Amino acid sequence: MKIISICPSNTELCAYLGIENQLIAVDDYSDWPESIAGLPRLGPDLSIDIDRVEELQPDLVLASLSVPGMEKNVRGLEERSIPHIVLNPQSLEDIADDLRIVGAAVGETQLAAEKAEEFLHIIEQFNKVSATIANKPSLYWEWWPKPLFSPGGVNWLSEISRLAGAYNLLEDIELASVQVAPEEVIKRNPDFICLAWVGVPEEKVRPALVKKREGWSAMDAVKNDNILILEEPLYCRPSPRLIEGLTKLARILHPEEYLSLKI
Repeated sequence: MKIISICPSNTELCAYLGIENQLIAVDDYSDWPESIAGLPRLGPDLSIDIDRVEELQPDLVLASLSVPGMEKNVRGLEERSIPHIVLNPQSLEDIADDLRIVGAAVGETQLAAEKAEEFLHIIEQFNKVSATIANKPSLYWEWWPKPLFSPGGVNWLSEISRLAGAYNLLEDIELASVQVAPEEVIKRNPDFICLAWVGVPEEKVRPALVKKREGWSAMDAVKNDNILILEEPLYCRPSPRLIEGLTKLARILHPEEYLSLKI
């Protein structure tokens, strides 16, 4: 099949299924695996060149609603009657379902079922270790610094936090994404600050800017210098690569408990 992915997480789903060799084009932000480096680029994921997509005559386009604003791409595909699937994962179980959906669409139903079970089995291993950890620190996740945006309870990062032996500071807010006031973060006083600024390379993330925010120096995370700069692709994309991010985070927070876990 000739497949086009217009979202990095969908490209990574293809790689996990081992069908990345069927990709004929991707969005500008898809950067993994390395084998896709030479593929045609169709624009940023929020503004895909749908005319170019149509010219390439794909058998299937993998679209997504995982980032607000992607609806425009879907409308363009619908208007041109281009065959497509729209994914909208918010949880780890959703990602497993997406593996099955994509696998069925490309004729790899059995393989996709096996990969989904493999993914869920790894998650269960982390869940078992997490259940043994009594003192779970709170994590304030920051997707964007101005204004502050953070994942709420309806997001995979709340699950990732729990699986890593911690919890999302804003997990009680039943939203996927939360615009949070700086004063609210101060009030809740997180144990760790996890910076994963969307679209910003780690080397350009500045913890010093966080420390300078009014009132933040009083928070435990700042006083104890528990500010983590995390790789945005491993935490902000709903794909099986979240397991890599989870592994890193768990071993930072609880090295002894998770070090022996075989992934």
